[in-house]
Amino acid sequence: MTDRYSQLVNAPVLSTVARQLGLPQPVDLDRRRPGAPVIAGPVLSGAAPGARLERALKAVLDAIGAERAGAGGKAKALVFDASGIADSTELVELQRFFYPAVARLQRSGRVVVLGTTPTLAGSARAHTAQRALEGFSRSLAKEIGGKGATAQLVYVEPGAEDQLASTLRFLLSPRSAYVDGQVIRIGPGVAPTPEIDWDLPLAGKTALVTGASRGIGAAIAATLGRDGAKVVGLDVPQAAGDLRAVVEALGGEALALDITAADAPEQIAAHFAEGLDVVVHNAGVTRDRTIAKMPEDRWTQLIEINLSAEERIDDALLNSGRLNANGRLVCVSSMSGIAGNSGQTNYAASKAGVIGMVESLAPALAEREATINAVAPGFIETRMTAAMPIGPREAGRRLSSLSQGGLPVDVAETIAWLASPASTGVNGNVVRVCGQSLLGA
Repeated sequence: MTDRYSQLVNAPVLSTVARQLGLPQPVDLDRRRPGAPVIAGPVLSGAAPGARLERALKAVLDAIGAERAGAGGKAKALVFDASGIADSTELVELQRFFYPAVARLQRSGRVVVLGTTPTLAGSARAHTAQRALEGFSRSLAKEIGGKGATAQLVYVEPGAEDQLASTLRFLLSPRSAYVDGQVIRIGPGVAPTPEIDWDLPLAGKTALVTGASRGIGAAIAATLGRDGAKVVGLDVPQAAGDLRAVVEALGGEALALDITAADAPEQIAAHFAEGLDVVVHNAGVTRDRTIAKMPEDRWTQLIEINLSAEERIDDALLNSGRLNANGRLVCVSSMSGIAGNSGQTNYAASKAGVIGMVESLAPALAEREATINAVAPGFIETRMTAAMPIGPREAGRRLSSLSQGGLPVDVAETIAWLASPASTGVNGNVVRVCGQSLLGA
């Protein structure tokens, strides 16, 4: 979709005026290009005394062939291991590393702070200090967003050091272009990490994507297919033509089905008699009205599609043993489910319920050697957002640290990371794909 504002404020003459007026000037974000390295530029890393992730970090940087930043030179990424900070007085190590380093960060650069899960840090003071990393990383993300750069915090549980690779590869790469200001939690793997072909991590895997006929769903299907999965796209019979066009281009399969039908869960389970590896719950609708003007049928229809049908499908797949070992459930929530939105009580309730489903099922799925996570998109450039009135549309684009809307592929890339067999230590997370929206948590 065209963002005319971004084009205007970055035009040769108008850019100077926009800068003088203090107007946001969104940067053209780096995104994945076929054949490009994980990170195209030098990486500057550092660590606080007592850090325990240095070896794991070095292994990942060596594996991706990352160039190390020289003294005083520019850096495409800054990575700081703060896992050893055990007292508030030691937080000064953040200032000591980032004070001279942040000015070296390039456009569309990456910052990753590594920490220890606060509740497992070992003492009350260590818990306090590790929790402080959240305020630091979110604030830093807002300071560097003007250059299209992002910052994230990754908490790694003691004993989960070997689970860092998948997440760090994603966060350092252009695939995470619209993920910003997030806190990601890594625990011990729920299953052994298999040998991974990082170019085709889903080779030999079967993935179900609901709502796959267009928009974000079509982008998810295409991205999982690119990563090697056999994609089965599902959508309502009315969208069968568009659905076939999407999945046939991927060598996949179309399943025209209304997920709210009484027998839909059983039909889906029966369709995957050989089992499946990835389920992406993307299907969803909006039925906006204020609660004072919302009849029961309008409420119920939305909850059925966005939440209740997902619960029943999960039950059918899990009870029938159709989800394979090291399987993945990935749900699409929304910023509305986190922050709420006027006129969307039904939609926000459904998407907050999706987050609750992730929280409640994560422990049970870990026992089955599987994971469940969710993405929560913010303003994404789709046909739906293009049809919005200009005021709400521009507000949605600008009210984030990156001052622009995301693309469907940004949601899809985040889901592909969560769906990877290498992400076996990422369970129970809700990751916002919102450019660090200024709304919500």
